[in-house]
Amino acid sequence: MLRNLLLLVWSLILAAVAAAQQPQVKVNVLNVCSPSPEEQQEIASALARLPQHPSFNQDFEVDRGRSVMDQVPDVLQGGQGAALSPGSGAADWVRIRRDFSSQAFFATVQYSFSRDSKSMVETLVFRVRDPKDWLQMAIEDSVASVTTPASMLATDTPTSRIKLERFGKPSIVLARCPGSEGSPAPDQRLYEPQFQSASAVVASYRDILGARKIVPGELVRIGLPGTSSKQPAEKSATRKTSPQNVPR
Repeated sequence: MLRNLLLLVWSLILAAVAAAQQPQVKVNVLNVCSPSPEEQQEIASALARLPQHPSFNQDFEVDRGRSVMDQVPDVLQGGQGAALSPGSGAADWVRIRRDFSSQAFFATVQYSFSRDSKSMVETLVFRVRDPKDWLQMAIEDSVASVTTPASMLATDTPTSRIKLERFGKPSIVLARCPGSEGSPAPDQRLYEPQFQSASAVVASYRDILGARKIVPGELVRIGLPGTSSKQPAEKSATRKTSPQNVPR
């Protein structure tokens, strides 16, 4: 009897210890359609800090490749966002990366372009050199694949999503939100200045990074136009670097 009682007490102690060691799960819900005034100001301040006339060092990188949708490479995942179409088979992508000078607040800027059978997505990511308040900012836009990449790049597509990843804090996201069935789209006119500012940044860096010329040429090397998403889902990639640059 005493033995059974001791076993029961010991079992209760072990159960209490196990319950105390269970990790607490904290869920942060992002209001991407209507961020708070404080979050709006933080996004606006971060956008204003992006360099308009950047100074780069000699390191650079141009990648291209094709990936199946369940094996999307890291080059398309930074800060995204980038909602490649489910069930669209394969996506062709091009990435351009430049390193800022060693004195700059930012370490790198990375431009990614992807195209599948349903959509084309641009993502521009600025990464901070010494993360303290925030880590990186990503700006994204997309259109349906009803035109050529060159035509899309010739047009300054409006930004659809802005994401600010903060150090030690939840990310802040501002996205254009369409209406759902039975309900209209939310009124987002209040956030139009941030969207316009982000769109101007992407338009500027298309020229700064040479994306309007590089991307169509690299996609042709992969097999565009006309064959990108119809090819076997074999991943391929090439890389160009400056002589001084060691691929990371």
